[in-house]
Amino acid sequence: MLRKVVFALKDGTGNRLQLSLRSLIQELKQHEVEVAYAICLEDRRETTRSGAAVCSKDCLLKKHGSICAADQEEPDTLYITDSSIQYRIWKQYGKYVLPYRHQWNQEDVFAGAEYMIERLEEVDYEVVDMAYRRLAGIPWEIFKTERCIVRETIVEDVDSLYGIYEEPAITEYMEDLYKDRDEEIAYIKDYRRRMYGFYGYGIWSVLSRRDGQVIGRAGISWREEFDVPELGFVIGVPWQRQGYAYEVCSAILRYAWKDIGFKQIQALVMEHNEKSSALCRKLGFEDNGITVLENVRYILYKMQLN
Repeated sequence: MLRKVVFALKDGTGNRLQLSLRSLIQELKQHEVEVAYAICLEDRRETTRSGAAVCSKDCLLKKHGSICAADQEEPDTLYITDSSIQYRIWKQYGKYVLPYRHQWNQEDVFAGAEYMIERLEEVDYEVVDMAYRRLAGIPWEIFKTERCIVRETIVEDVDSLYGIYEEPAITEYMEDLYKDRDEEIAYIKDYRRRMYGFYGYGIWSVLSRRDGQVIGRAGISWREEFDVPELGFVIGVPWQRQGYAYEVCSAILRYAWKDIGFKQIQALVMEHNEKSSALCRKLGFEDNGITVLENVRYILYKMQLN
């Protein structure tokens, strides 16, 4: 959980953003996130005889404290800076650092940065929290429905997923998990990096709000053969026939339209999978005939989102 944000902005940047950052700082504090400031290394650096920049503890002192920010154990902290030097120092200490790129630091190199802010004055708490979660490997919660939580899949879900997929009725019409548990864990880790990290969406875990149990998976994916995103879903046998699939998939369709901006979505259902076909029709999909992929016949359902 994000508990603290530390800013280290060059003097010029801080002066430019002094007024526009007030709303972000106020919003962070409303979410009980502490805000602190570190003196930017480029504004207080020392030099060796050769002219190379060196770090002193004084360079990293917080303006209102006497503890070196780089030495503190602050696992729930996000660091934001527009200085490539400051960025490298904090990265060296294993901090979660979010670089800020603007028109006055285009020459700065933020090596290895997975994410970057370009309009800090337009950032809100949600963006900061999501950036922290991505850097810290904490799953994003996508949304909640009346009975479910939809969030990114994590390695800790593996046992629950194997429990769901061991039912023959589940794998009759869809691909099974890897037989080797370690392979499945490696796949999830890679999926988190490639799909969640790049697109911001994918196939997510569905949890019961009542007890936190993983009851299925659902979300949005892409197939190479198509240029339209695809809805995918599976609900474990013990939770079927209770309206969970319709509840979650309806919310996903709204999310795909309002939050991601998709105009159209499709679903491919194996021929004779009457339960999934019935759900697609109930959701409002239209039957677009049969398509064959790798010698398997699917009914292609499509929907315009609005």
